[in-house]
Amino acid sequence: MIRVSNLVKSFAHPETGAEHRVLDGVSVEFARGQVAGIVGPSGSGKSTLLRCITGLERFQAGTIAVGDATLSGGPTPPPTDALVNLRRRVGMVFQQFHLFPHMTAQQNVMSGPVYALGKSRAEAEATARKLLDRVGLLDKAGARPAQLSGGQQQRVAIARALAVNPAAILFDEPTSALDPRMAAEVMRVVDDLADDEAFQATMVIVSHDVTALRRVIDTVVVLVAGKVAYSGPPDGAPAGYLE
Repeated sequence: MIRVSNLVKSFAHPETGAEHRVLDGVSVEFARGQVAGIVGPSGSGKSTLLRCITGLERFQAGTIAVGDATLSGGPTPPPTDALVNLRRRVGMVFQQFHLFPHMTAQQNVMSGPVYALGKSRAEAEATARKLLDRVGLLDKAGARPAQLSGGQQQRVAIARALAVNPAAILFDEPTSALDPRMAAEVMRVVDDLADDEAFQATMVIVSHDVTALRRVIDTVVVLVAGKVAYSGPPDGAPAGYLE
């Protein structure tokens, strides 16, 4: 489960120092195995919420719990062990892929198990090949990112996120940098994960592709101006957000 309680995240204007509150008391919960969507206008805090859940952004107040890993907001950085504990439970798929350019697809997928989990290279390689096969890219295991299309890079990024066996996997606009054909390739992988009853990780997806979202999610959170305007079944979402 992911539990976000009274989350407050502000940024200071680089010139004036004025505070801009991006997340204003956000509280949401996502159950184990749930597929959730986060929608809302640009600037409503969707991506910032994901980055807080992964520990990539510090926040001023509130708490985030992923399973038994918890982070608390405040003026000082969170303890390193708490941050590491949380990041081991969360996989993240970014809009711009963020693959290591000097590594092959297989090496990218192996990186989490080897460097974060301390797995042997042999065990990590077996996991990487299994996951590359799952996303339809086993034949590209030896290719570097520059040799892959955008859709292929994003599928490698999904395999890399899955490689640490996360309790939750977060998708931040996973198809927005892709053309329609490549976006469809990526969403087929997401659809496969959503339909797999044996896959018990929580999935949270930020996307403007409401057609794709409706196909996979069983709950939706609507963020407006940093506040939760709605949280619940997709059919109950306010008009205009999933249409």
